[in-house]
Amino acid sequence: MATFLYHVGRVAFRWRWFVTFLWIAVLAAVGFAATKAPAAPDDGFAMPGIESQKAFDLLEERFPGSAADGASARIVFIAPSGEKVTATENKAVIEDLVDEAADGPQVAGAVNPFQAKAVSEDGTTAYATVSFKTPAADLTDAGKEHLERAVDQARDAGLTVEIGGDALATQPAAGGSAEMIGIAIAAVVLLITFGSMAAAGLPLLTAVIGVAVSMTAIIALGSTFGLSLTSGTLASMLGLACGIDYALFVVSRYREERGKGRAPREAAGMAVGTAGSAVVFAGLTVVIALAGLSVVGIPMLTKMGLTAAGAVVVSVLICLTLVPALLGFWPNAVLARRIRKGKKPRRTKTDNAGSRWARLVVRHPLPVLLLGVVGLGALAVPAADLQLGMPGDEAKPTSTTERRAYDALADGFGPGFNGPLTIVVDAKGADDPKAAASVISQRIADTSGVVSVSPARFNEAGDAAVLSATPSTSPTDARTIDLVKTIRAERSGIEQQSGATYEVTGSTAMNIDVAKKFQDALVPYLVVVVGLAIVLLLFVFRSLLVPLKAALGYLLSVLASLGVVVAVFQYGHGAELLGVEQTGPIMSMMPIFLVGIVFGLAMDYEVFLVSRIREAYVHGDRPGQAIVSGFRTSARVVVAAALIMMAVFAGFVGASESMIKMIGFGLAAAVLFDAFVVRMAIVPAVLALLGDRAWRLPRWLDKVLPSIDIEGEAITRKHPAPSAPVDQDNPELVLSR
Repeated sequence: MATFLYHVGRVAFRWRWFVTFLWIAVLAAVGFAATKAPAAPDDGFAMPGIESQKAFDLLEERFPGSAADGASARIVFIAPSGEKVTATENKAVIEDLVDEAADGPQVAGAVNPFQAKAVSEDGTTAYATVSFKTPAADLTDAGKEHLERAVDQARDAGLTVEIGGDALATQPAAGGSAEMIGIAIAAVVLLITFGSMAAAGLPLLTAVIGVAVSMTAIIALGSTFGLSLTSGTLASMLGLACGIDYALFVVSRYREERGKGRAPREAAGMAVGTAGSAVVFAGLTVVIALAGLSVVGIPMLTKMGLTAAGAVVVSVLICLTLVPALLGFWPNAVLARRIRKGKKPRRTKTDNAGSRWARLVVRHPLPVLLLGVVGLGALAVPAADLQLGMPGDEAKPTSTTERRAYDALADGFGPGFNGPLTIVVDAKGADDPKAAASVISQRIADTSGVVSVSPARFNEAGDAAVLSATPSTSPTDARTIDLVKTIRAERSGIEQQSGATYEVTGSTAMNIDVAKKFQDALVPYLVVVVGLAIVLLLFVFRSLLVPLKAALGYLLSVLASLGVVVAVFQYGHGAELLGVEQTGPIMSMMPIFLVGIVFGLAMDYEVFLVSRIREAYVHGDRPGQAIVSGFRTSARVVVAAALIMMAVFAGFVGASESMIKMIGFGLAAAVLFDAFVVRMAIVPAVLALLGDRAWRLPRWLDKVLPSIDIEGEAITRKHPAPSAPVDQDNPELVLSR
């Protein structure tokens, strides 16, 4: 691999005009396709294999066209203080709004709250439901504006009016400001690391180009494959972070090779052959982990994983081709300014911050190891209380009308009103379908925790009915989960008595089932990922203990990051500092997605750091000295890469969508723990304690394993450096003529 990539780097450097034009052409092509592509559909929540989905499918089959394909708006009216919505003037305003809304374009109907008995007992709150003929994504501006004008007229009359439902739902921000914050912080880190504007700007430029290619491709293919805004946001998050980091490693190695006296083209080839090999492996681990999300069997998660994996692939390809091509245009611009001005290189250093830290760890490995493990273990404790769910409008900021509508309905009609359970009765085999539905309705109404059950609504064929059961607790309350389990547990007895079957669905039951499916898939996926990490690192480092140590360290960082996510977003510790107004269950897909992404990032740092340690050990350094030598050459770059990753991910904490905010915070915490605690402290401590045993491999296994030359030993032997390196802390370069 190293030899092949060495030639790729040299070719890209030589044919820089062609390579650059090729990437510009690719960006222009996908950009043009994106402008012509239809809008992507909304996220679908089809979850095969769960009861809620089966019930929803039955609902669509027996009640064609009525299974909530069209958008809806729930308009909530709150009377002024001391008044009631049933007062003559307020009632007239509400009825006028309903009549006006019913006449709007694309509207299927509007329900008068006074006719539907949708008024709270104290008379302070009422709601009207407006149904549309088309999904929310297909609503025209005219249809939305007509409803908004009617609402504004009611507000002008003195009523407080809020709107729930998906028809006028506030759309999440695209995340552009978050990306700009991440890029700005990354630029500062790169400038400090390299001391050169060009060296700092090149990784940013190539990463932005990679994200642009990925995002325009997602937009172009969005309608075809159902790729959503959420999928694109996560792809941009990973594409930007990985793109900057991968280019950072190649540029850093290029500067180091130039510092050894190599000509620019040769240095580019060596950089791509060595650091590029590590980039390919690191990118491969990320792609495998993300693509592996498809085995969970959840379509939405599969889309998110595959789009993010595609963005990482683009980042790797750009790193291997466009980065050396741009170095060909400005071979000396990435060097430090003092060298570009013709000054002599600094005197060679044998010590720097990285080597001093490594020497400290080597001298005191056991205390460092215990401190790191105990600290991460303490942070991981809250993860044992992890509760998964799919927060709805209650998790949105109070600045949104959906959240205010949710709160008003909860105050007026009870906390369970926002999450009714839909009971789908299949009475096809019953002798008397109406009697069967009546028995099921009565038995469910008698269940503890159910406030009320609506009258059964039958389909035209009379062989299916729909009931709505309102819980006494909110949709995300643990008691609501127990209620759903109870209703399902009593099914056999109820079905035997009634002669009909039923299933429980609705948004609340669907969210409970989805959370259960994610929770059941988390441990198996974690086992697969850890096993994959051990196998991949076994190939790279040809050692049994090093991969095991890496996998255990990865587990520590994952559990610690999940622990702090639970502490903030579930317990509420420091939630207000992140703009989290409502705590509750952790987003169902967040933990399993975190496991996949952190796996890739952990392997990145493991490969870039430990490969330099192994390189020093293979060249004759004793185990302790090899750790110091490896940290001397790689610690500074790994720290910069981790800071950039944290900056990019932390930027997404400011996103309005709760899932993106949560994932951004979790990933930033995971990078902090994995890079600075596991890789920079626990890893050298364990290697120091193991000594030579860390690099041993049974002979029979050594013969079986393929040789993966991550360190580029083959090309280094074939193309030796013309002179010894200069400054290891700031490898400066001999300018070409």
